[in-house]
Amino acid sequence: MIALNINGQRREVDVPPDMPLLWVLRDVLGMTGTKFGCGMALCGACTVHLDGQAIRSCMTPVSAIGQAKITTIESVGATPNGAKVQKAWLDLEVIQCGYCQSGQIMSATALLDTNRHPSDADIDAAMAGNICRCGTYPRIREAIKRAAAEG
Repeated sequence: MIALNINGQRREVDVPPDMPLLWVLRDVLGMTGTKFGCGMALCGACTVHLDGQAIRSCMTPVSAIGQAKITTIESVGATPNGAKVQKAWLDLEVIQCGYCQSGQIMSATALLDTNRHPSDADIDAAMAGNICRCGTYPRIREAIKRAAAEG
């Protein structure tokens, strides 16, 4: 059994130690907000926070997590910056198809957790690993700026 701290709750899972966190979340625990995109940590759809840092869960073996705190899209809205980001996303109608948006929101929230007033370059750097096939990048940038301004 592997013990994990997910969204403030201790969860025990009986999985192989090399199983990616993404599949533990989705298939074992039924937390489907975190999405599978590429499986190679290139698209950002699977982004979650590990002790506040945005990571790609598709390439993170569950055995590498240890005692770190995992935050998923299911609970990021309970954090101050997560709530601001989600509100800005809705206010500016960022979402088009929506598939990548949980990863986008997780990366944006991690950015604001470490940089309360990001520049365009900061936003570009933080969001570079998140792909949106619908091309909502201008709305994503504006939503991040709006969430930061509410801080």
